[in-house]
Parts: sequence; C-alpha cells; structure tokens
Amino acid sequence: MAAQWDAETLTVPAGSGGQQVTFSESEIKSASKLFKSNCATCHNQGVTKTNQNVGLDLEALSLASPARDNVDGLVNFLKNPMSYDGEYSIADTHPGISSSDVYVQMRSLNDDDLRLIAGYILTAEKVQGDQWGGGKIYF
Repeated sequence: MAAQWDAETLTVPAGSGGQQVTFSESEIKSASKLFKSNCATCHNQGVTKTNQNVGLDLEALSLASPARDNVDGLVNFLKNPMSYDGEYSIADTHPGISSSDVYVQMRSLNDDDLRLIAGYILTAEKVQGDQWGGGKIYF
C-alpha cells in the first residue's frame, strides 16, 4: 500500500457517534501485514472472494447492519461475524474470534490487532481509491 501519509488519510471514524481516531504510519504498515496474513486470502484488494456483492469499500461497510464503516463496528464484526443485514451469525463460515476453534489464525489476534486491521481497511480506500473493493476491473 503506497500511501500519502497525512493526518486526513490516517484519520477514520472510531465509532458510530462521530468520534475520530488517527492511526500512525507505523500502525498502518503493521496493520497491512496483519491484513495480508489473516484476511487477504478472501479479501484481496478489499474484494470479498466468496460474495462479490459485498466488498470492504466504505460504501458497502456503511450499508451493513450494524454499520461497519468505523473501527468499533469492524472490531465487533471480527469478534462475532454477522450477516450483512445483521440478522444471524456467520461465524461458521467467516473467521472471527468467536470461531477461533475452526479458524485457527484468529487465535493469535488480540484486540489491538483487530483495531489495527480495522484501521487498515478504513484507510485503504483513501489511499487506493476505486481499486480498493472495486473488483476485477481494476486488476
């Protein structure tokens, strides 16, 4: 992720209440490694391999229920994955802390790791533009 590391790029919504959090460049670089080793198999470039209709772009994240366009929303999802409409758990088919018995890569992730991964996801579109979550037309 070649980036323009300014405060605007590194600042993302912390929660649904309008508060913001600013990550450091080193945090996002660490987060990139965490994302690539734990998430990119299914979400390379912000696309969801198993469901092309639901990507990790900010619009798709904002339309999920509950919204996942903020750090808290993404961390909650990574702990206990729910369907896009929030109606039921998808922990049996999507890695999450709640299903770390099945998805063993989740066992080594702590709350700070999840927060960093969320920060990476939320800054990626700012850096990569439409290529993040945009699908195969950008590859």
